[in-house]
Amino acid sequence: MKPLNEVTFVAGQISADDLSDAALAQVKLVVNHRTPHEEPGQPDSAEMTEITARAGMRYVEIPVAGLPDRTAVERTLAAIDSLAPGERILLFCRSGMRSTAAWAMAERLRGAAPDDLRAAALKAGYDLSRLPL
Repeated sequence: MKPLNEVTFVAGQISADDLSDAALAQVKLVVNHRTPHEEPGQPDSAEMTEITARAGMRYVEIPVAGLPDRTAVERTLAAIDSLAPGERILLFCRSGMRSTAAWAMAERLRGAAPDDLRAAALKAGYDLSRLPL
């Protein structure tokens, strides 16, 4: 789990064990950017809903295949905007790259500077230099 900003974390595929760290970080919403059945053995939406609920978190599935489209970006922004003060969000996909791209594109809609978004992503280990922001 890597921070992108003060309220947003990103990760590769998560498990129930990962949610204890997320809970300590005050994560209240988990967003899955993986497509269903993307990889054998990945938890499905029902499993993730149950796992996150047991940890006291909400769960949203926003499937992204390749570059996030406008709908996925807008839904990601809506998820971020749904947080109450003091709450945090965890975005995940297989490696964290699609989630980081969706986050950056969502924050760009809000008016964030592309260079700032790229720098935050790079600090978390994700190179968005080729992402059109």
